[in-house]
Amino acid sequence: MKHTNSNSIEECLYLAVSGQSEETVPLHTSIALFLLSYCESKSFRVCLVSATSLAGEGHSWRQWLPEGMDFRMISMQELPQVIRSCRLPAVVEEGGRYCRAGLAVVLRHIIKRTLEADPCRKDVAELLGFKKTCLKACAEVSEWTRLCELSIPSAVEDFCRQPDHQSEIPTALLHLEKKLREPVRVHNDDKIRRQKLQQKKDMPGAGLQGGSVERNPEEGAAEDLQSSDQLELQAALAKLSVEEVHSAATRGPPHIRKVKTTELPSLEHVFAEGLYFTLTDVVLLPCLHQFLVSLGQQPGWMLERLPLLQRWYLHIQEVPGVRRAASSCGIHFLSLPEQGPAPSSEPQNPTNHEEEKAVAPFIGGPRPTMTKLKDNGIEAVYSPHPCSSWALDWDSLPAAVNPTEGKMSNDRALRKRQQLNNLVGMVTKLAQPGETVVDFCSGGGHLGIVLAHTLPAMQVVLIENKEESLVRAKNRCDELGLNNIWFIQANLDYFTGPFKIGVALHACGVATDMVMEHCIKAQAAFVISPCCYGFIQNTVKFTFPRSQQFMDVLSYKEHMVLCRFADQTEFQLPADRRLIGKQCMGLVDLDRAQAAERNGYSVKVMSMEPESCSPKNNMVVGVPADCELI
Repeated sequence: MKHTNSNSIEECLYLAVSGQSEETVPLHTSIALFLLSYCESKSFRVCLVSATSLAGEGHSWRQWLPEGMDFRMISMQELPQVIRSCRLPAVVEEGGRYCRAGLAVVLRHIIKRTLEADPCRKDVAELLGFKKTCLKACAEVSEWTRLCELSIPSAVEDFCRQPDHQSEIPTALLHLEKKLREPVRVHNDDKIRRQKLQQKKDMPGAGLQGGSVERNPEEGAAEDLQSSDQLELQAALAKLSVEEVHSAATRGPPHIRKVKTTELPSLEHVFAEGLYFTLTDVVLLPCLHQFLVSLGQQPGWMLERLPLLQRWYLHIQEVPGVRRAASSCGIHFLSLPEQGPAPSSEPQNPTNHEEEKAVAPFIGGPRPTMTKLKDNGIEAVYSPHPCSSWALDWDSLPAAVNPTEGKMSNDRALRKRQQLNNLVGMVTKLAQPGETVVDFCSGGGHLGIVLAHTLPAMQVVLIENKEESLVRAKNRCDELGLNNIWFIQANLDYFTGPFKIGVALHACGVATDMVMEHCIKAQAAFVISPCCYGFIQNTVKFTFPRSQQFMDVLSYKEHMVLCRFADQTEFQLPADRRLIGKQCMGLVDLDRAQAAERNGYSVKVMSMEPESCSPKNNMVVGVPADCELI
C-alpha cells in the first residue's frame, strides 16, 4: 500500500490469526483490525501470521478483515528476526531493525500514522485522551492498562473456549463493571456538572429554589437517568465533532453558580474512561461483543449483573464511524434485552479512602529496621569490583558513541561515561562472541550503543517503551553504521526472544525487579544498576520483600522504609545521611540478590567505580549457578 505522507517509512503490521479455530481471530488482532477500519488507515502492509498452514481461501476468519484490505498470509518461519522475539501484534519499519510490539504500543502508533496522513481527523486524535496518555502507561505498573490490554481480552478468550457458558462471569469484566460505577473525574468538569444540576432543576416536578411537586418515583427515576445520560452523551459526542462546538452561554443562572462544587451532582460514565470515547473503548468493543455473542440466546442472569456494560455497549454505537468500522470487521451489534435504570455512580467514601492510604505511614528513620535485620544476621555486604580499573578509550571512539551526543552537560557526560565503563566492563568479561545482549529500559541507548560498537561480534537489542528515546538511539546507530543492533519499542513482557545477558543502567523502581525476573526466566546473566528505590511498591507481579530471608524478618511497611531512605544518597546531603542511604541501598539489593539465589543464581552486589559517578552507584551482577561469576 502507498502512503499518503511521502516522507513516511513503509511499515508492515503483523497480526496473529488463530490456528485452533476458523471462526474467530485472537482478540488482539480483532482490536487492531477494528482500529484500522475506524481510522480508515492505509499506512501499513498487513501480514497475517499463522502458526499452522492456515492459508487456504475458505476460512471464515476472513470476515473479520476490513473490507478491501490487502493482506498477505505468512508462516511463523517467514517472520523477520526482530519479530520472532516479540509477541504480536507488532509493526516493523522497512529494513526490519525497528519494531513496535504489544497491543497498546501498536494501537497508539496506528493513531499516530493516521494523523500524519490526515491531520484533520479530530475524532482519531481524541482517542488518545487528555494529555494524549490513554493506555500509555505500561501494563507492568498500571492496573488500568493491564486490565484493558491483557486481563479482559484473555478472560473473554478463556470464557469463549468453554464448551458451555454457564460458569461465572469473568472476574475482569466484573472489575470493569465496578469501575463504571465510580464517579467520573474529567478535566474542567465543573461546567458540565452545573449544566446537569440545571437540567435536574428544570425537569417537571422540580422547583428552581428547592421546592418540589410529587411525582411517581419510578417515572422520576427513569426521567433522571434518561436526562442525565443524554446530557453526558451529548457532551461526549460533541467532543468528536470536526467543527468546534460553542456554548450558547458562558454563565449559568445565579442560583446555579452559587452552588458549591462539592454539592454538584457527579457525572456518569458514558465510556470506559469517563465522558469521552478513547482508545480504551476501541480495545473493549471487540472483547465485550465477543463475550455477548458467546452467551447465545439466553444471557439471563449474566447480563443482569452487567447493567453498566450493557449501557456502554449501547453508547458506543452512537459514536460516528463506529457502526461502519465494526460492520466492516464482521462485528454486527446485538439487540440487547431492555433493562431498567442502571445504578448510579457510587460516591467514594473519602474517610475510608483516606484511611486506606494511611495504613502504611512512614514513621521514624531506618535505624530500627536496620537493627532488626542486623539482629537476625542480615547486613549490607558489598563484593569487591572485579574490573574497577577497566575503562574505554573514549577519546578514540566516534562522536555518536559518546553520551555527549545525548545533549547533556560535560559534567554529566563524564559521570555517564564512568557508569558505562562499569557495566560495559562487566559485560565484556561475561560475553562470548555471537551471543545476544539485551539492553532493557534502554532510554536513548547510551549503554546499548557502546556495547554494539565495542563488541561487534555480539548481537545487541534495545528495549524501551518511550518512542522519542528509542528513535534518538536509532538515529545515532544509523550515523555509526552499526548492523548488529535492533530496536524494540515495547513493554518488557512483550519481548520473548532468547538472550544470554540482560543489562540495565538505572532501571527505575520495580523495573530492576522486572529485568531480573526476565533474565532468570531466560536463564541469562544480568548486570543491572538500580535506581529510584523510593518508587518501589507492591504491584500485580511483585511483592516486597522479595526474598524469604527478608520476609521472615520485615513487613512490607518496614521494607518500604528501607526503600524510601535508599533514595537519600544525593551528593548535597550530609555525609552521615548519605552513608545510611548507601546502607539501605545495599539492603534492598541484598533482598533482590537473595531472591535470585533462590532461583539458582549466583549474585553479587557491588559499587560502581568511582562511587562519585552517581548517587545511585550500586551494581547487581548475577549468573545462573552453572556459570562462573567473576
